[in-house]
Amino acid sequence: MTPLLWEQHTCLPLSLDADVTELSRYRWPGGTFASVNAGYAPHSRDDVLGLLDHFRREIGTSPEMDLVTSIADVAAVRDSGRIAVAFDLEDSGPLEGDLDNVHRFAALGVRTMLPTYNHANAAGCGSLDTEDTGLTAWGRAIVAEMNSAGMVPDGSHCSTRTGLDMCEASTRPVVYSHSCMRAVWDHPRNITDEQAIACAATGGVIGITCVGIFLGPNTPTLEALTRHIEHAVELVGIEHVGVSSDYSFDHEDFLEEIAANPALFDDSYTRWGPIQWMPPETFLQLGHHLEQRGWADSDITAVLGGNFYRVAEQTWPEAGRTAS
Repeated sequence: MTPLLWEQHTCLPLSLDADVTELSRYRWPGGTFASVNAGYAPHSRDDVLGLLDHFRREIGTSPEMDLVTSIADVAAVRDSGRIAVAFDLEDSGPLEGDLDNVHRFAALGVRTMLPTYNHANAAGCGSLDTEDTGLTAWGRAIVAEMNSAGMVPDGSHCSTRTGLDMCEASTRPVVYSHSCMRAVWDHPRNITDEQAIACAATGGVIGITCVGIFLGPNTPTLEALTRHIEHAVELVGIEHVGVSSDYSFDHEDFLEEIAANPALFDDSYTRWGPIQWMPPETFLQLGHHLEQRGWADSDITAVLGGNFYRVAEQTWPEAGRTAS
């Protein structure tokens, strides 16, 4: 039986005319779950609500995609070849200081959220900050509200201390939805072994991602991806490792945004030239690649989707109710 593919973070254009049919490139015989980014640091609450409205409307009318809010919804697409879609936020800024917005976004299908994106905000510090004071009291309040709402706290793009504090503060599993291993490639966006171990201790999952500058010197290959996966597996165990492509369907726009917003990025994003992404078509070959390396079927199933599925079972609200 072909395992479910769990794509924990992918990026459509953050515009109200984004073509959601691009997600069909993730079609997989065992069914696919895809978490689509719906906003990050520069976005307001209303920006995010507008994007969610557009994405939900377009996905809701798609003949091959399903909006999902519960793990039962995801289970329904297993072995169907269909694509189940929920959403994530890459910063807590769109909350605009109001914890009620955690529940508002959760009700619209947002299932993971980062406290910070690269740089410090009211919730904590980011991966590109030179000073790391960790999660703030407001950040801890956000984590508690996420636990209540059935939203998974996500340490990607956060500073080391902020990520560690989040694991300590959360009463439910924490994930790094799209982060590679710093011990394999020393990039500030990659996580330390200490962060990975703390994440695993919550019952969470590290989603090794496929962006070239995070895998190596702009090397988005299956071989580079596997080096990070196998280091993480050796460090924290097979049950705490997953994958996410972090593919940017709007990569030209994103590269322009990097150039236009130097305050959000540094030369670790630009020193190897334009960022290279692994396309979905290559990402879908990972299971076969791991099989050729001698991986057991059960381990491939766990990394391709089973581990993130387990976290969703433990954290997402059941169908027809909100989390408590």
